[in-house]
Amino acid sequence: MSSHAASGAGRRKPHLLAHSPDDNVAVAVIEGLAADTAAFGVITENDTTFEVHVRHDIPIGHKVALADLKAGDTAIKYGQDIGKVIKDVAKGEHVHVHNVKTKRW
Repeated sequence: MSSHAASGAGRRKPHLLAHSPDDNVAVAVIEGLAADTAAFGVITENDTTFEVHVRHDIPIGHKVALADLKAGDTAIKYGQDIGKVIKDVAKGEHVHVHNVKTKRW
């Protein structure tokens, strides 16, 4: 994950939200998050901030990788396992059903 700045998330409107410092994905919380954006993010659990260069257009509600993820890795959101990475995902890329699957089946 990107380096965390001091608290002060209220000064800027975030592009991305992560819930836990352990998360390796964050959720787009604005419409029209475009590729090549230096996206500003907030970790809600501790009110720290991060920045990640977004490589793809990300629809609102979809996820962005906060670190390079390899096939077989676990995607972490809300500090919880949300699925298995099935295709390598570079930091800043779109994380969705094409590269992460549930472990339930």
